[in-house]
Amino acid sequence: MGEIEKIMRELDVDSQLELEDIPNLDLYMDQVIQLFENKFKDAKRTGEEKILTKTMINNYAKGKLFFPIRNKKYTKEHLILISLIYQLKGALSINDIKALLSPMNEKVTENEIDLEEVYGGYLQLAAQNAAAFKEDLQVRAAAAEQQQLPEVLLTASLVHMSNLYRRAAEKLVDRLEQK
Repeated sequence: MGEIEKIMRELDVDSQLELEDIPNLDLYMDQVIQLFENKFKDAKRTGEEKILTKTMINNYAKGKLFFPIRNKKYTKEHLILISLIYQLKGALSINDIKALLSPMNEKVTENEIDLEEVYGGYLQLAAQNAAAFKEDLQVRAAAAEQQQLPEVLLTASLVHMSNLYRRAAEKLVDRLEQK
């Protein structure tokens, strides 16, 4: 069990870009990258891995994953959307992310929703997810320890759960696109 607790600490599952981490002034691209690199540096698998690059941001903009920037500066709303994209890209395709975020982007640009409030709701759910994950991982690790090749079985179990959650998320996106 000590190994699982070490892995959970290394995963830094509680790390999120909190609303208070986002400055109330607009940022240039290099500042955006630095903010994300500093916030999520512990989430990297290797030291060479990049959390966010200029190319990524430009691709998100070209793909219309967020509304256009002004004067080469990114607003608090842009940073919230980039944070959501960062979280979503681990499981969803860029097309799925666009389908998911497009209706929200429209509502933001038309001042129909408060993006900070929506993101606050996401952060609450993410905190609940992190707590549930830690508990679930302990249970799965204990069950795997009773079997031969526990590391293989635990890894396969985690990948299976990941696939189930990803497929459920894809179904939600498909339903959103049908509306």
